[in-house]
Amino acid sequence: MGGIVLITGATSGIGKACAFKFAQNGFNVIITGRRKERLEALKKELEFKYNITVLPLNFDVRNKDKLQKAFDALDDRWKKIDVLINNAGLALDLKPIHEGDFNDWDTMIDTNIKGLLYMSRMVSELMIINRSGHIINIGSIAGKEVYPSGNVYCATKHAVDGLTKAMRIDLMKHSIKVTQIAPGAVETEFSEVRFRGDNERAKKVYDGYIPLSGKDVAEAVFYVTTLPPHVNINDLVIMPMAQANAMVFHKIS
Repeated sequence: MGGIVLITGATSGIGKACAFKFAQNGFNVIITGRRKERLEALKKELEFKYNITVLPLNFDVRNKDKLQKAFDALDDRWKKIDVLINNAGLALDLKPIHEGDFNDWDTMIDTNIKGLLYMSRMVSELMIINRSGHIINIGSIAGKEVYPSGNVYCATKHAVDGLTKAMRIDLMKHSIKVTQIAPGAVETEFSEVRFRGDNERAKKVYDGYIPLSGKDVAEAVFYVTTLPPHVNINDLVIMPMAQANAMVFHKIS
């Protein structure tokens, strides 16, 4: 194994688990995120444990200018990106459409859609030069279904679903694979962010069943990169055993 993987939103949850999984398998890792202290701590831990090299890039994927500046500063070695994991994303609140907060909408759209587009645009250009690569978009069951008060978040993940299909068509001729991983309920900081630090409300989301962990999703992400060159997993939906769809759970009280 080995190569270079770039992971957005790498300081927690699925992104952090992916950083560990790929580092464990000999990849050098580019990690991006908004929280500089977490990036530096993760860099030290990965390099110490796995004897690989980590490049932390501190920016918000919503900020196209800072993203461009970071890419312009990359040396040639780091431009040979083998795998891009578009993981950065979030949900904010659960409100019906007529009560939605405009700032929340902008943040979700700018992060989940535009941030993914900015990063994919810059990395895919490098991959075309290298004539190989694999882009993995972390979608959601919310991109397959819609649930009450999920409106804008669900819409952004439906956009990820559509963009993944479009990217697959555009990049296929350049020998670049494109995959969507669409998880169901994953116990990360997702619900804490959605409910603005209300930990009690966030914990209730996962009561009565065993949700996925970030490591579970990272295993699926890594798996799709291990297949022969002629094999591409277009779309992979991964759910907890106790979840049938976005709304149906088997919970033990």
